[in-house]
Amino acid sequence: MAGMQQVAKMALQQSLSPQMQQSLHVLQAPLAELRQLVDTELRANPALEELVPERSTEAKQEQASPMEEQWNEYYTQRSSGETWSREALEKRQHFLDSQVRPPTLPEHLLEQLQTASWPREDAIIAVEIIGNLDDGGYLRSTVEEIAAAVDCLPDEVERVLEKVQEFDPPGIAARNLAECLLLQLKSQGRQYSTETRIVRHYLDELGRKKLNEIAKALDLDPKEIQHAAELIARLDPMPGRAYAADTNQVVTPEVLVEYDGEDYTVGLNSDEIPRLRISDSYKDMLAGSSKEVREYLRDKIRGGNFFIKSIQQRQQTILNIGREIALRQREFMERGPSHLKPMTMSQVADAVGVHETTVSRAAAGKFISTPQGIFEMKYFFTHGYTNSDGEGVSNESVRQAIAQIVREENNRNPYSDQDIVKLLSDRGLGVARRTVAKYREQLGILPSHLRKAF
Repeated sequence: MAGMQQVAKMALQQSLSPQMQQSLHVLQAPLAELRQLVDTELRANPALEELVPERSTEAKQEQASPMEEQWNEYYTQRSSGETWSREALEKRQHFLDSQVRPPTLPEHLLEQLQTASWPREDAIIAVEIIGNLDDGGYLRSTVEEIAAAVDCLPDEVERVLEKVQEFDPPGIAARNLAECLLLQLKSQGRQYSTETRIVRHYLDELGRKKLNEIAKALDLDPKEIQHAAELIARLDPMPGRAYAADTNQVVTPEVLVEYDGEDYTVGLNSDEIPRLRISDSYKDMLAGSSKEVREYLRDKIRGGNFFIKSIQQRQQTILNIGREIALRQREFMERGPSHLKPMTMSQVADAVGVHETTVSRAAAGKFISTPQGIFEMKYFFTHGYTNSDGEGVSNESVRQAIAQIVREENNRNPYSDQDIVKLLSDRGLGVARRTVAKYREQLGILPSHLRKAF
């Protein structure tokens, strides 16, 4: 048997220095994270200091939010030294309360849980159930998974789930569409109605509009089935979406694309970028210091200069990518998302003169302001198709075309996925039916049998 032995060999291995890792981190960081990186570096490196531009009192007033302006005006009226009356305090509280954002779905459900007298064990299970609901209000974990998470029996989870399903909005915490609709019918006192029988036993047939078959199976008049189908159509298949987080969140774009009357100009939102420099006092300390102190000072100054250079390089890279986006997506700038062109990171990387991974890092989490609105930079990187004229059409353009087709359809006779395939083909877009189905789901568009109006 061969014994163990040590063998010495040489090998080349690449590794990133701490400075290079820092540079990549700066490149990839969105504005909010970059601000945190700057704050951390300012605390760690005394040689760095931030230049804070002076703002006039008038400029500060212009930047005050409407909420601040209203409160300042109200406070000024009440700051003459007099005692606050009860009425004034109530007005102040009402004003502050009116600024609170609407509750999310979990918050809305937890508030109902808190107002009820539940045993501690049941409350723990209920919190776990609420935490496993999706944006539509459906329970996406199994009873067994929840039981394992809180260390209890599945029967206990079933019992608590039934109580949670009595919360507002009706239909919440259902495990499928049928259960969601049944819960809503129950909340309306119609648990023994024809609608309930249809949902419980003939939901698939209802989706395929086989009303005559349902009428025959239930031994009822087709008109009664038609009326029940209309009532079912008024139920909400996504009861949680009313509490979904606002997708129109305020974001700060880093790249600004504007039309100056002749062409599109591309610039950076420099006001949001921290401005740094090496402290003059630190430079002055170099003279007359001991060797050890000078080495320390030089190390901090070198580190500070590299950090400043990393931010400058980040800005230039983002600007170059923004210019290339504006150049390649001119039709989008002029006419909107339906005219987005296929564009890959590799193409932009070649044009800008950097590696494809650099483009990916630079675009991550960054936003660009265009004449068509604010978009994430990665939105513009999309593959696509070639239409009948030989022109490139992006995936997003196809999605927009599908959305337009559905918007303009007759809701009493909506288009099937195969119908949409044919309509896209008429527009010169050869797209497979499964691709249409995928894009339709991404757009949140229901299948044709669920879109049909009764």
